[in-house]
Amino acid sequence: MDIKIKKLDKSEVEITGVLEAAVFGGYEEKALIRIGERTELQGFRKGKAPVSIIKENVQEMALLEEMAELALQDNYIKILEENKIDAIGHPQISLTKIGKGSDLEFKIVTAVLPEMKLPDYKKIAKEQNSKEEYKKEIIIEEAEVEKTILELRKMRAEQARGGHEGHENMTEEEHAKAHPEIPESEYPAFDDEFAKSFGKFTSAQELKDKITANLKTEKTTEQKDKVRLSIVEELITKTDGEIPEILIQSETDKIMYRLQADITNAGFSMEDYLKQINKTEADLRSEWRTDAEKRAKLQMIIHTICEKEKLQPTEEEIEKDVTNITTMYKDADAGRARAYVEQMLENEKVFNFLEQQ
Repeated sequence: MDIKIKKLDKSEVEITGVLEAAVFGGYEEKALIRIGERTELQGFRKGKAPVSIIKENVQEMALLEEMAELALQDNYIKILEENKIDAIGHPQISLTKIGKGSDLEFKIVTAVLPEMKLPDYKKIAKEQNSKEEYKKEIIIEEAEVEKTILELRKMRAEQARGGHEGHENMTEEEHAKAHPEIPESEYPAFDDEFAKSFGKFTSAQELKDKITANLKTEKTTEQKDKVRLSIVEELITKTDGEIPEILIQSETDKIMYRLQADITNAGFSMEDYLKQINKTEADLRSEWRTDAEKRAKLQMIIHTICEKEKLQPTEEEIEKDVTNITTMYKDADAGRARAYVEQMLENEKVFNFLEQQ
């Protein structure tokens, strides 16, 4: 494989390469198997069609692109290691030449970790961890438990009434009766039978104990998040370093993906949403830039601490989580899944380290 490395501005590098036709062609069967895993062909269960049948039913360019994705997944890490490139974030990959029986030519632009002038992060963490507001014992008041119980009773009352709704033949009087707020006097009693309606509970006290435990877990998590946020704010403010543009764009993309998912789940289209708020996608990306810069800077800080303190996740830990994701989401891109897992594991390990200072 012929590789050329070119340094760009803002801590980025451009990798151009050529993968020989013989090596590229060796990915055909693996690509066909992967295509087959997500393709349903008549007469075969999903993922069970023979490679020869899959090949007859897949377009040549789709096969070549799948081969290219697999080939670059396999070789990207090798390229980084052999050329001592300390890449960070998800690379931007483009294919510059692809064809049956020909070499695969590609271009990869990736961010490299710039020198980050970190403050004394152990001291910062220790100061934030020791603040009295974060050391308070978490106590669950009886009123909080009773409020949750009341909400559960109300939910069951609404479900009971809802069982009579949804019929096209309901009269106006029945609709009117179903609409008003249900008075508390009509809620089911909080007793053993009520508790059993939630499945595994055998008594009201057992359900009440579980509610208390859940509330304590929620408050513990909230307190932990507050400590982490205070550490993050201090680190971002007191760290100097150049932020690669590719990382800022990557963080902006993540915000956009989440928004699109929320809009789709709500039953709307992105186009309709943008019309409603009278903005373009470019407007939103511009508005998010400051937030995206902070997120990108934080990822560089975490990665730097991870390197300094030798907190990197093991290959076994990474593979375990990647397998879980690709098993749960069959169409998930393995490369993106791996990048996501590595980042999440790094984050957790670094924050656990800082919380112990």
